[in-house]
Amino acid sequence: MGALVAVEGLDGAGKRTLNAALAKELETRGMRVGTMAFPRYGRSVHADLVADALHGRAGDLEDSVHGMAALFALDRAGAVEELNTLLAGHDVVLLDRYAASNAAYGAARLYQDAQGDFATWIRELEFGRYALPVPALQVLLRVPVAVAAARAVQRAGTDASRTRDAFERDDGLQARTGAAYEGLAADAWVSPWFVHASGAECATVGALADRVLYPAG
Repeated sequence: MGALVAVEGLDGAGKRTLNAALAKELETRGMRVGTMAFPRYGRSVHADLVADALHGRAGDLEDSVHGMAALFALDRAGAVEELNTLLAGHDVVLLDRYAASNAAYGAARLYQDAQGDFATWIRELEFGRYALPVPALQVLLRVPVAVAAARAVQRAGTDASRTRDAFERDDGLQARTGAAYEGLAADAWVSPWFVHASGAECATVGALADRVLYPAG
């Protein structure tokens, strides 16, 4: 059974880029690497409902913090079999977002921190009721909020399929979400965390790969 590693961070933080580089590094070390990204837009009815809500196509659905969180969670619940298959056939499975995204964004929308009722509810919902595989490691890609926001704007301007949604356009929400992520990492929410600070001298893909392969090191 492989190790499940979830890369988390703000919209525009660079999770997709980091995951690609990390997968390449692990493969050069002889690891079999699988990948998956959440939400599974275009593959999951629950994810597509989320997209509709975030782009103003689902009435007042986006206003419901718990309703949106339930859809995000149901998207992942629908992927449990696929995740277990990936874990059975690979040494490492890298995820672009996982349950911690739900905890961080929902808590931020409710002006709660990582110790609040919402993060507890998400933990019980996703890993209890829906029995999601627990990640061996969760990586917080730490990027300044302003940098992440600028990247999201630039990305939307060059890729018509990645227009900014309601969450991405809310700078205050992004700042509170960043704080919630920091709290989740500090508390080792659900499983161990590692903070990968973008731009820091020690924040190399090689060092991150070492942490994935040698978590006790």
